[in-house]
Amino acid sequence: MIRIALANLRFPETPEHSVSLATRAISEAGGAGATILCFPEEFVPGYRHGPQPIEPPDPGFLQRALMTLSTAARESNITVILGTERLVDGRLRISSVVLNPDGTIQGEQDKVQLDPSEDSHFSPGVDRQIFQAGELIFGIAICHEGWRYPETVRATASLGAHVVFHPHYARAESGSYAPRTFADPANTFHEKALLCRAAENTCYIASVNYASEGSPTTSCVVNPDGTLLTYQPYGVEGLLLADIDPETATGLLARRYKPAQQSLLPLANRS
Repeated sequence: MIRIALANLRFPETPEHSVSLATRAISEAGGAGATILCFPEEFVPGYRHGPQPIEPPDPGFLQRALMTLSTAARESNITVILGTERLVDGRLRISSVVLNPDGTIQGEQDKVQLDPSEDSHFSPGVDRQIFQAGELIFGIAICHEGWRYPETVRATASLGAHVVFHPHYARAESGSYAPRTFADPANTFHEKALLCRAAENTCYIASVNYASEGSPTTSCVVNPDGTLLTYQPYGVEGLLLADIDPETATGLLARRYKPAQQSLLPLANRS
């Protein structure tokens, strides 16, 4: 069994506050025996469509933040999936940076499928990869792409990912439904989609959101058969811990997927 942790934290007041909150969460997750900790989408410096105004992108701040959190990962001997942003060829990307337990950077997963509302702020990534934390192999699908695009999960599950982490940001809109139980039929499709992503790929899904009043989604872990393992109470800040068994995440259904034939004979040529 491998213990994973999801940082279901409040929205940071400032970019510096995001680093402080993240440092504390890394220490707590390491102390709880977690092998890996995942943060929500763009937790550092904070999601740019969130409740707090975020200053323009600052490469210097992002570099200093990475150095601080790399040190925290090393001191706690834990792999960290840091929801953040990065500049690539002068364009800003939503990204998750994977920090190794020795503080080095294993790699980055950029958000490939942007929400239409993000087009004016960000450019999309171009590829997907898998990462490793000890014996645990994992992929990352960020927010919108994990809910609406099944191939974003299948791509890494078919390559052997035991768990696909799903950092996201979702807050209550005015007059929206405020759920109290996971995948409530009266709620939106989003949490139900996570059950499907797990079952259709035979892998774990670990989804992490910010903690906020009336939040429409919460952090959760879904088993490879599509059943719910655990979830964080809505709006409650804290770490969600779960012990998972990589051997049950076979990826069998992901690997059996065969794309539809791209070209078909014209009707007149069919016998």
